[in-house]
Amino acid sequence: MCWDTCDITGTCHSGGSNSRPQQVRDRPCCQPAVWGPVLPTLRSLSVPVPATVSCLPHSPTQGLLSILLQNMDPWVFWFLLWQSIVHYLQPMGDDWDEETCLQMELRAKQLEWERLLLEQEVEQLILEQSAEEQYLQLVNVAVLLALALVLCFMEWKRSLRREENDEGNNGANEEEARNGDANGEEAVGNEEDNVNREEDNNDDGNVQEVGNAAANEADNDGNEVVNEAANAENNDDVANVVQEEEDDIEDIIGETVMERIQWPVQDLQRGCEWTTVLMDNYTIWFGHVLSTSFYPVLQRAIGVGSAFEGWSPREQDVVYRMLIPMTPPRGHSFHLELDTAWQRQVRKFRVRVQLECTCTREQQGENMLCFLHHPKEELRRNQDPSLLDTLCTSSYLDVQKTARWFYQLVRAIWPALPQSHSWHLMLLPSRRSCRFKVTNGEESFRIEMLFGVRRGDSDIFVSSQPREAHTPSTTWPETYAVAEAQFFQHIARQAPPDSLHLQCLQFFARLLLGFCFSTYTMKTIFMHLLNAIPVSSWRRRHFLDRLLDIRDSLSLCVRAKRLNHFMVGNQRIPHDINLPSDVQEATRYNLFHCLAQDSDVHSQAMHEFQVLQKWFESIVLDEH
Repeated sequence: MCWDTCDITGTCHSGGSNSRPQQVRDRPCCQPAVWGPVLPTLRSLSVPVPATVSCLPHSPTQGLLSILLQNMDPWVFWFLLWQSIVHYLQPMGDDWDEETCLQMELRAKQLEWERLLLEQEVEQLILEQSAEEQYLQLVNVAVLLALALVLCFMEWKRSLRREENDEGNNGANEEEARNGDANGEEAVGNEEDNVNREEDNNDDGNVQEVGNAAANEADNDGNEVVNEAANAENNDDVANVVQEEEDDIEDIIGETVMERIQWPVQDLQRGCEWTTVLMDNYTIWFGHVLSTSFYPVLQRAIGVGSAFEGWSPREQDVVYRMLIPMTPPRGHSFHLELDTAWQRQVRKFRVRVQLECTCTREQQGENMLCFLHHPKEELRRNQDPSLLDTLCTSSYLDVQKTARWFYQLVRAIWPALPQSHSWHLMLLPSRRSCRFKVTNGEESFRIEMLFGVRRGDSDIFVSSQPREAHTPSTTWPETYAVAEAQFFQHIARQAPPDSLHLQCLQFFARLLLGFCFSTYTMKTIFMHLLNAIPVSSWRRRHFLDRLLDIRDSLSLCVRAKRLNHFMVGNQRIPHDINLPSDVQEATRYNLFHCLAQDSDVHSQAMHEFQVLQKWFESIVLDEH
């Protein structure tokens, strides 16, 4: 509904609306309008009109407000005003709730959108990770294929070289045959010429023609020889180039395999040198202390075992073993008796101690009484007891008594050694050897002193080191440790500087830890191969081939249930290793005799070898 307005002069301006009632349009602008039944009610209230009402500004609601102010009680007016405000605020509250709901809906949509984005990012990361895994798998497959191709290429080259060698040999044989035929023909021709000259000396023209023909033939033969020599040189050059390329490829393969293996950080040479110096000092003091006694005479210690051979199955707690040869004291002799009751795979001996007459020495002025021809009371009063009364049991040298005697010597002499000023000695328990540990706060060495008796002038000893559990105290097993150490020294003198034969043994010795195969088993297999394969074929380019040879040899021995001892009965031992005739000519005994006797043990060994082979392939061939 449109309302009319009037200015301050009282003139009424019509808004042009036809909807206004006629009685309203005809009245003055400032006069109250008649609103049907409402106006009489307001008039009946008889509300006095204030004089200031006419001064209010004109507006569309001015007429109604003026009427209300003139005819309404103030309390009623304020009540109506309050009620109108209350009714007006209610829709405002509804509008605010709708706006809040709209904002919440927008926020919910925004969160939903962010969730979708996060899901897309997660899916993208998963796809990238799967792509990387596929790429790594492809790389591994490519590396394996490359190794296979290289091995095939190497085998192909080897077959070509074998064919070339065969062809060369055949060609040389044919050339020799041709030379033989030519010589035969020449001889026949010479005989015929002699006959012709004897029959007809006037046929000089024919002789000259024959000589020219022979000269031309000789020139042709010389040209053929020169050409063959040139061709041979060219073939040799090509073969050398191919061989160099093949060696480079094999060298790369060997280097790659070595990088896959985690080698222990060891300084075995430093430990061996330090232990040798310590034992030399002990040997000097042994001689001073025991010079007038009747205990065994101790010779210079010999380094034996894995550490002195240049390898060790363990990275820490390396044991440096020293074998101390013992000789009988004055008035005594040692006699080795084979213990047939314990003779199985490893021969065992007993060392019988026998008293010898020393009357001649006594007559020569030596301060010594003969144990055989002097009364026991005099001997007890004037001379130290014999070896039979100290370290023997029933005339046989006792291992455990000898070990206790060694402990006493080591403890008593230690303060006199120069190493005692900066090192600390700690004795370790043992019944058949003397074990101790020396430390200086930064490094330590574990040393085991074994003792034994040499068999004649050979490199074979009977020692205190046990081979089986519950070995009697008077039993001395035969040991080949000194001969084996000399074998490794023999190989070291012949091996090139870049030889990796010890790394091969080191790898398998560490790989066997935890399996039923002993390190001595692997050492025996390794010595057989080292004695059969030239030392020049143990370089880095042959590293993979040698590892495969060792694995295949172990597999063959386990399946065949047989592994021959390296020293006993072996006729191919180097000549600088001195073996007794009964050892070298003996029947070779089997280190795997337990596999041949017990099928369950053999089944367990086969199973463990399969597990060992998987470990080997995962490390060396990188097959997972």
